[in-house]
Amino acid sequence: MSPQRGRLNIIGAGPAGTLTALLLARQGIEVDVYERRDDPRHARAERGRSINLALAARGIRALELAGLMDDIRPLLVPMRGRRIHELDGSTAFLPYGQRDDEFIHSVSRVTLTRALIAAAAEQPGVTLRFGQVCSGVRSRSERGPGALQMRDESSQRPYEIPLSPTLAADGAGSAVRVSLAAQGRLRVTETMLDHDYKELEIPAARADGALEREALHIWPRGGFMLIALPNVDGSFTATLFLPRDGATSFASLASDAAVEAFFQREFADVRPLMPDLLEEFRSHPQGRLGTVYVDPWQVDGELLLLGDAAHAIVPFHGQGMNCAFEDCSLLAALVAAGPPAQSPDWPNVFTAFARERRPNTDAIAHMALDNYVEMRDSVRDPKFVRQRALAQELERRFPERFVPRYSMVTFHPEIPYAEALRRGEVQQALLDEVDAFAALGTPLDESSLRARIEARLSRLKREQR
Repeated sequence: MSPQRGRLNIIGAGPAGTLTALLLARQGIEVDVYERRDDPRHARAERGRSINLALAARGIRALELAGLMDDIRPLLVPMRGRRIHELDGSTAFLPYGQRDDEFIHSVSRVTLTRALIAAAAEQPGVTLRFGQVCSGVRSRSERGPGALQMRDESSQRPYEIPLSPTLAADGAGSAVRVSLAAQGRLRVTETMLDHDYKELEIPAARADGALEREALHIWPRGGFMLIALPNVDGSFTATLFLPRDGATSFASLASDAAVEAFFQREFADVRPLMPDLLEEFRSHPQGRLGTVYVDPWQVDGELLLLGDAAHAIVPFHGQGMNCAFEDCSLLAALVAAGPPAQSPDWPNVFTAFARERRPNTDAIAHMALDNYVEMRDSVRDPKFVRQRALAQELERRFPERFVPRYSMVTFHPEIPYAEALRRGEVQQALLDEVDAFAALGTPLDESSLRARIEARLSRLKREQR
């Protein structure tokens, strides 16, 4: 380990906060992590509280940087593509990529967090403090330096700790962000979807033989959908995404009879796999979904918002955790770029982090919203299916220039999100053109196609895989 390089507070011991603590402690920084909940290694998981997470290349790269992938790998279930379930019971499988290594992983948020906490507990330089609530931030003034206002949950004792330096990784509902916004130190915009979600379970005994294990299952119904992700024990975690209000909505499912009729009508093939559907629908919470935009991310070089606290996104691209883990990697790289025997220049680190990261988090927020429409609607559209096959054909023929946007985001961490968004827009215009020529009966020949692609898409800088 590097020589001791000062102390740092982290508020939040979720995946992003804990991984950041591990990465920075390995560089000789003493890290104190404060978490309002009890230690998840000993506490019972809350039922119905978490959408399963999808781990892809960006998140894997961060876990490898921390030396954790060998510990995490047994917790993962590969998902090689989407299994689409139509209303009539027919299905179709859409692979995520074209190579054998192009797949994503399903992982339980609870088991992943426990594994990260266990690793952090063994890491020299990391101190974990559970049951500690950050109720607000007192900013620096003439009366003294800034402080975090804390409360010990077991004793209800209030106390303060120095604000500088602090990372706020306390999630989409960040108490630190709320406190700073109330003081006018930040501007926050929360764009909420008019769709909510509810988590349900498919037990292993029912899923066995009925649901393909290594797939993300989607029941798209136009305007709403059900998905199911596999777990290591053979069960599936299902999530219903549905409008909050309206004729077909959570509000319309106010009785067991309404829920039963809805599932028999829309998801008849999966209803027999959910023996506890009605009880779970009554007892599991109805979650909200939205995108959080914050400006600025850092305050006076003393505090930086990280992960969902700075840029929460909707879950439909499976990139929320991967994006947050990419935050952790970048912050660790910026710290590592400084003199190894000195405390980091936190104001410069925080400023550089926000400057480099914001265009990319804005881009993935946009693409995640796009992907919801794709998952619930577009996967059933013949034009989408046709252009998806065309995009894969163009990738095979021009791999140095044309990579489908989903693949750039999911399998190519060397391509920034902002670049994936930009190139994806260019590629969609090309797909529309090629599709239009084909519809007119005058498909583009090889030379014309190559000329169009080379004129609009530069060569990609690709990592060796």
